[in-house]
Amino acid sequence: MSSRRSEALAFSLVTGINHAMARLVDIWDSMGIMEEQRVERMETVKKHIEGLLNDMITEEEALKHRIRTNIITFEKQLVTLCLEMSMDPYKLEEGLTVLQMEKNLRLRVEVLTKEKGERLKELHGLQQQDKELCVELCVTPYYVPTGSMPSRTQLQELREHLKTLTEEKKSRAKVFSGLREDIRQLMEDMGHEPETSLEKESVCHNEEIFLLTHENIKALQLLLSQMEVKKDSLMNTLAELKERAMCLWNRLEALEQDRTAFQESVQGTLSDQITQWQGEVDRLTVLQKAMLEDVIDKVRQELVALWDKCNQGPEQSETFNAHFCDDDFTEELLALHDAELLKIKNYYDQAKPLLEVLEKWEKYWALFQDFEKKANDPNRFSNRGGALLKEAKERVKVQKMLPKLEEELKMGVESWEKDQGSAFLVQGQRVMTYISSQWEEHKQQRGKEKSERAATSKKGEMMTLFKTPTKRAHVGMNAPTPNKIRKTPTQPTMVRSYSCSSSSTFISVPSSKPPISQVQMQKTKSLERSNSSNSQRTPLQEYNSTEGKQPVDISYSDFTGDLSKKTNDAVFNSTAKDLF
Repeated sequence: MSSRRSEALAFSLVTGINHAMARLVDIWDSMGIMEEQRVERMETVKKHIEGLLNDMITEEEALKHRIRTNIITFEKQLVTLCLEMSMDPYKLEEGLTVLQMEKNLRLRVEVLTKEKGERLKELHGLQQQDKELCVELCVTPYYVPTGSMPSRTQLQELREHLKTLTEEKKSRAKVFSGLREDIRQLMEDMGHEPETSLEKESVCHNEEIFLLTHENIKALQLLLSQMEVKKDSLMNTLAELKERAMCLWNRLEALEQDRTAFQESVQGTLSDQITQWQGEVDRLTVLQKAMLEDVIDKVRQELVALWDKCNQGPEQSETFNAHFCDDDFTEELLALHDAELLKIKNYYDQAKPLLEVLEKWEKYWALFQDFEKKANDPNRFSNRGGALLKEAKERVKVQKMLPKLEEELKMGVESWEKDQGSAFLVQGQRVMTYISSQWEEHKQQRGKEKSERAATSKKGEMMTLFKTPTKRAHVGMNAPTPNKIRKTPTQPTMVRSYSCSSSSTFISVPSSKPPISQVQMQKTKSLERSNSSNSQRTPLQEYNSTEGKQPVDISYSDFTGDLSKKTNDAVFNSTAKDLF
């Protein structure tokens, strides 16, 4: 259809030229122009038409050549752009005319060129942001080869890199802000003026003065730790000054309202408070110098109280006795007493957990001894109000707690001595030696009491054997013979019984039976013979039987186990106790 239209246009063009030439001929005829002139004029028309057509043909040929050149140029540009932008080569469709090929290639080049410009522009912006963040965070920028075209993947990686750096910046800025705020607060609390450049920069309100680098963070963390150490030191100094002031107030018997008034007046930073407390301590020290004798006496009282708290024996305080008994009251003597008091306080603070356990053991030890004394009291079996049951429960508790506390003391003392590098002494003895000596003393006391009871009982029996019998009342001639008297409990014979205090009384027993004292004597002698070997030694003495041998450390469980073995062959009940 298009070819027919072009042919029709060509035919109409030829027809138009023919009509034009015929018109020219008519004009020339009417004008009477001769044939030669007509030919000349026709030649001119021909040349003009031919020249016009040749010009048109030349232009079209040039256009054709230009289009082909553009195609080659565009193809080269596309190859270069695809390589630079890391894209696949562009392929033209088949069957396209030259104009279509040129148009497609030109449009594709325009698209890629625009995209290249956008990529370069975006790369420049991203690199600028990356540069700023890397300077602030002191990290390496994202690498893109200079002069190269970034691919889409590289641009995406660069965006993610910037996102990571931005989050890191926020995180570091938060850490920086927190550290600087803490440092600023500590300086304000202490009244500390910034001295170094780092301290000045850390309290400066300009947030951009610091680069958010790891080194700067570490420097601020170190500065914060130094400020905390300094604050702790000032707090300790303040606490020591307060304690010193309290001690001086107590020694000088300062009025309570004066103390309260001064404490309420102390305000400001830690440095200011330390200055005020130091001034008060200095004032009290001056007053103390005028009252040295009274002050030293009070310090000595404190020392005695602390020695008692620490369970120190005379041997442990012997090194200070010369100063303790010195009557030359001077400032040097007071300083020595203060130093000794401080040493004992420090020792008490270090050993306080052990001393508390020891105090608890002594409490249960006292209960144990009390129960042992109550065991010899026959009146306890009256059991009024459930006292005996309550006593039995408490005894079981004491028996459980004593070995537990002894084991706890043993382990605690071993750990304490390992840490301190010195022995933990109680009344000048090692703890387990002290406990062992308490058990030994208890056993000796029990043996002594047992011996006293045995001696008292034996003495009473001897007195019964040699005492003049009591005369019987005269019953007359009609009295029945002795062998015909009915044996009843109402016809007694007066005999003597004995108590632990060796006092004698008379009770009624049937006259046909031998005196009970003789029976008791026989039982007593038999029991004494059977227990003669066991009654002379206590369980703890079994451990320390060798003369001159140091007492060994035994626990409550060892003691009670040995005691149970000894009591298997002996009689420990209320009847046997009465026999002794």
